[in-house]
Amino acid sequence: MINRREVILSGLAVSVFGSRAFAQGGGDIAIGALWPLTGANAQVGTDARHAIETAVDIVNGAYDLDLPTAKNAGLVGLGKAKIKVVFADHQGDPQKGRAEAERLITQEKVVAIAGAFHSSVSATASVACERYGVPYMCADSSSPSLTTRGLKYFFRPAAHDEMFSKAMFDFLDDQRKAGKKIDSVGLFFEDTIFGTDSSNVQRKLAGERGYKVAVDIKYKSNSPSLTAEVQQIKAANPDVLLPSSYTTDAILLMKTMGELGYKPKNIVAQAAGFSDQAFFDAIGDKAVGLISRASFSLDLARKRPSILKVNDMFKARAGRDLNDNTSRQLMAILILADAIDRAKSTEGQKIRDSLAATDVPGDRTIMPWKRVKFGPDGQNNDADPVLIQYVGGEFVTVSPPSVAVSEPIWPMNS
Repeated sequence: MINRREVILSGLAVSVFGSRAFAQGGGDIAIGALWPLTGANAQVGTDARHAIETAVDIVNGAYDLDLPTAKNAGLVGLGKAKIKVVFADHQGDPQKGRAEAERLITQEKVVAIAGAFHSSVSATASVACERYGVPYMCADSSSPSLTTRGLKYFFRPAAHDEMFSKAMFDFLDDQRKAGKKIDSVGLFFEDTIFGTDSSNVQRKLAGERGYKVAVDIKYKSNSPSLTAEVQQIKAANPDVLLPSSYTTDAILLMKTMGELGYKPKNIVAQAAGFSDQAFFDAIGDKAVGLISRASFSLDLARKRPSILKVNDMFKARAGRDLNDNTSRQLMAILILADAIDRAKSTEGQKIRDSLAATDVPGDRTIMPWKRVKFGPDGQNNDADPVLIQYVGGEFVTVSPPSVAVSEPIWPMNS
């Protein structure tokens, strides 16, 4: 929950900013985009820019795509106004993220902000948005605690880590029922809100479902060495390693395991760094057989034709396919633009109310979701995750059975 001082500041800010529409030059509607554009996760920010710019093309142009705002050029509810995106770099620093969110609102006059990859940054930036009565669209930050703070301007279309972890343990249960030996899991997680929240959920689920936690390691994000940690994992040798790490740590983990001659029986990762192209570019065939939870799979294109068309648009910019992160970023902008269009206003309160009334069927997204409909806490509880496995230089969907296109390779090093 936000504290009393924050509530007072929120009321003051809304009285100043929420009572009028922001002025927009040239008919443009400004949206803020808050991602790491420099630093250890700069590639994530670069890919996010490509995803967001693709979404902007879809909104501002007219395309034969069954997606929100796609068929009309611009926002019809605002006289076909175009959206423009103002990018800001939080560098993976929560306080920098908060300051940049405030700058976007007060100086750039954005009507909403999307972000931010790091859950720790979404935590601070969304409170800043709450103070000013400006909607915060949480595109790809997955900490469950982000929707437990009583914020009214916070919205997340994608799943959080409790939903992702449940899908992961459902998969493990299915494998065990199929006769595979899975008695123990190993937790390996970085020390920010993302890793801590992820491990808390996984520890709880392991206990409830009868899996022994063979090793439980919390490490400092962006550590220069993980040798001691990998030695602990190797000694415990869990049946499944469940890592929660950002890109540089994920690369270092895999390289260190290789240097120490350790091959995990199985890895089921909490995406993040394990879904970043930079990870696969860096570690090559060491990732073969790795399974990750995901919000997106190209396999779904056989059921939702818009996926391939949108992927082609993104790939023309980025030189790579959409992935777990970029698909969520792109879809978040489309959902936000659709809400602004329906609000027929740039006022924060009206956009917020329009977001709260969102009800988009899953087949009008590029995701495997049932629909996009936000609960009172701003979470879309119909954002169904999938599990994907890295085989032959690409990911294939292996769970749940309703959308799987391949049986999993298990163990991964078999």
